[in-house]
Amino acid sequence: MNDIPDEQKPECFSCLDKIFPMGENDFRSTPVSCEPCPYKLECLKAAIDGPDGLKLKEEYIDRAYKSGLIGFVERWAKKKAIRRKMKQYKNTDN
Repeated sequence: MNDIPDEQKPECFSCLDKIFPMGENDFRSTPVSCEPCPYKLECLKAAIDGPDGLKLKEEYIDRAYKSGLIGFVERWAKKKAIRRKMKQYKNTDN
C-alpha cells in the first residue's frame, strides 16, 4: 500500500461511514462521489484495517449468523475476539 502524505489525503480518508456507507437492504457500497478519487483503494483499505473495520467484520458475523452460515458458539467466539481488538484500539488511543 502506498503511503500517502497526510496533507494530500482528503478529509474523508478512511472514514468508513463516508466511503462505504450503509445503503439499501443493509448492504454497504461505495458512493459515486468516491469513484474519481485517486486514493479510493488506499482509503478503503485504511478504513477496513482500522477500528471501523472491526465494526464491519462484526456486521458480517451477524449477517452470517442470521443466514445460518455459522452457529451461536462460533458467532460468540468471533465477536468476543473482535471486542478484544476494539479494546486494544481504545487503549492505544489513550
